Amino acid sequence: MSVSVGVLVFPGSNCDHDAYHVARHVLGLDARFIWHKEHDLGDVDLVIVPGGFSYGDYLRSGAIARFSPIMREVVRFAGDGGLVLGICNGFQILCESGLLPGALMRNASLRFVCRQVHLHVETDATPFTRGLKGRVLRIPIAHGDGNYYADPDTLDRLEQEDRIVFRYADSDGNVVETANPNGSIRNVAGVLSEGRNVLGMMPHPERCAESILGQPDGLRLFESALEHLAGIPA
Repeated sequence: MSVSVGVLVFPGSNCDHDAYHVARHVLGLDARFIWHKEHDLGDVDLVIVPGGFSYGDYLRSGAIARFSPIMREVVRFAGDGGLVLGICNGFQILCESGLLPGALMRNASLRFVCRQVHLHVETDATPFTRGLKGRVLRIPIAHGDGNYYADPDTLDRLEQEDRIVFRYADSDGNVVETANPNGSIRNVAGVLSEGRNVLGMMPHPERCAESILGQPDGLRLFESALEHLAGIPA
């Protein structure tokens, strides 16, 4: 099966090439960059909204990027069931666009945090985490506005609908306050849309998708999406 990946590019994106590299050079997929002013995604199977500092994070992270012409197409694509993965700033943009609930606020420390973290995979009922429920992944973060917040009712609904995908945890998978790098409520590190086809996460799986980089845990998320697109049973 031929899979096509579109990687969005905004002014200030800086993880677009990392995502493209994983798609094109690690997985051998048909991948292309899509400039934010374009009005058509083309024939893509997966859209990646990458990390960075779109529009310099003016107003707040992702607030301006959500008005870019291409985001109207991303919203339409997601509404039709297309797979969308938002990473770091991409997560922020997806929240600002209404594709995901909640918001990303300033880190509780008020400092930029760049380090490895451990994630407990809360669910495998997603195209991106097939067979991974209960696993502990080691994935890097690099953000200043990764403090996820949603009101209690929204959080309860996310819990009930099994839409919290990742939580910050210790190396044994224990979801504890000391493992939370940014103050995210309930240690949330990634959430899923109602249709379960849009995933937003603060950690960077594209930065740990090759053995040469150490523990290539991030690759499994991309492989899972490919298996889903190929119709391989979970």
